[in-house]
Amino acid sequence: QVQLVESGGGLVQAGGSLRLSCAASARTFSSYTMGWFRQAPGKEREFLATISLSTSITYYADFVKGRFTISRDNAKNTVYLQMNSLKPEDTAVYYCAAKNSRVVSITRKEYDYWGQGTQVTVSS
Repeated sequence: QVQLVESGGGLVQAGGSLRLSCAASARTFSSYTMGWFRQAPGKEREFLATISLSTSITYYADFVKGRFTISRDNAKNTVYLQMNSLKPEDTAVYYCAAKNSRVVSITRKEYDYWGQGTQVTVSS
């Protein structure tokens, strides 16, 4: 069982930045592919970014490329999402997820564990 706890959300003005963190309880954190997703009110949860076990592979949704950066620190059991140039449409609950596989994925159903989410609100 893996427990994930997100932090770093909050209220920011358009054009601003936030850095989300996700701390994992797994002893073998380095064996999990990690991902970030978000869900806005009335919408489905959507993929944002994923990072492989060794950080050598990252993949992003087109609408966040160049603005968001995913990274991980296996020594700290933590994955990050740096978000720059935020827009009001980025307002959502942001979730991190863990996949017990070395294969990166953009598919929500392939992730085995989820955090409780952290709210990000971008004002115009």
